[in-house]
Amino acid sequence: MSQLPIGGDGDDLFHFPCSFPLKIIGHRSDDFVQTVRDILLQHVPDFSSEEMEMRASSGGKYLSITCTFMASSRIQLDGLYQALSRHPAVTMVL
Repeated sequence: MSQLPIGGDGDDLFHFPCSFPLKIIGHRSDDFVQTVRDILLQHVPDFSSEEMEMRASSGGKYLSITCTFMASSRIQLDGLYQALSRHPAVTMVL
């Protein structure tokens, strides 16, 4: 198991592999969930769709998807965050 710092000050350490929740927010559309799932599978090949929790905004315009998966490294997390953030359907990644 490796220890890699994540965050700006280097004081926070994640111990990989670890369970990691990631929240993805975007405009509610027919293909948003599948888009998020496809991007996740590129970076986390063993990701299970059962680990997706969805919640619509009060007005119904946005959908948040919380995906929990086993993160293997900071490189994996950085790549996934960048891929999601660059996608036009994604408004925010937390």
